Amino acid sequence: MSQPSRRTLLQSSLALAAGTSLGAAASAASMSEENQQAASQPGSNTKTRFAINIEMWGFGVPFMERFAKVAELGFPAVEFWPWRNKDLPAIKAACAEHGLEVAQFTAWGFVPGMNDPANHGRFVEEVKASCAAAQSLGARKATIVAGNDIQGVSQAEMHQAVIKGLKLAAPIAEDADVMLILEPMNIRRDHKGHCLYGSPDAVRICREVDSTHVKINWDLYHMQISEGDLCGRLREGFDQVGYLQLADHPGRREPGTGEIYYPRVLKEAWELGYRDYVGAECSPTEPLVAAQRLAAAGSW
Repeated sequence: MSQPSRRTLLQSSLALAAGTSLGAAASAASMSEENQQAASQPGSNTKTRFAINIEMWGFGVPFMERFAKVAELGFPAVEFWPWRNKDLPAIKAACAEHGLEVAQFTAWGFVPGMNDPANHGRFVEEVKASCAAAQSLGARKATIVAGNDIQGVSQAEMHQAVIKGLKLAAPIAEDADVMLILEPMNIRRDHKGHCLYGSPDAVRICREVDSTHVKINWDLYHMQISEGDLCGRLREGFDQVGYLQLADHPGRREPGTGEIYYPRVLKEAWELGYRDYVGAECSPTEPLVAAQRLAAAGSW
């Protein structure tokens, strides 16, 4: 067999080099597209899955247009406040159109207070209605609020009333398979005069209620202001965590704008076994920038 000529070898080398260059260029283009998608849809590739609070993330558009905005950023879920003033069929349709889930909404707010036994009958009826609303939306959780201080009534008495109310509502939630998540607030910055703040009382209340469907909406923003030691408190009360929310402090904006190092906190929650959505109940500085910061916090 004859040996290849010098010209043949040279042509082969040039062809190989050209092919390698084309392959590298294609790979670089592909990486560039991936980077562009990661930058424009930051919520699509994070270890922690976020639900955007579309009350606080207004996007400068009407409520029903916010679902598309959340999907454009790549996030998989939304949360919102009261359902009573919302068009539930329209919300269900918007979620189906954009591939979103409703993580949770507010079932019972600050007033009338659940911490007053006189309101328990109304509370139970509203829980029934809220569970039906949740089922219609495919939502698995609904926030409930304890109530503001009642003049002349001790905190211990108010908390006992909350326990009584939750025990009345627990069988309804269990039958509907909708988790009621009790949210402690903070009274130093946002909710002065609220009867439930910090984790110890909330954990004690839910442990006494003793239901798989009554847990805590563990808002890390409120917890930071009320007590700090976010990871330590999570470990102590994790058996009663039903849902996590976040915002940075001060400012109640997205992670990366304040004092909380959220990659560490969210990693702790993951290592404890938390796999559900984390509600982004924060005011974004600017939606895309906030989404990128949120994704960075959830990509530890």
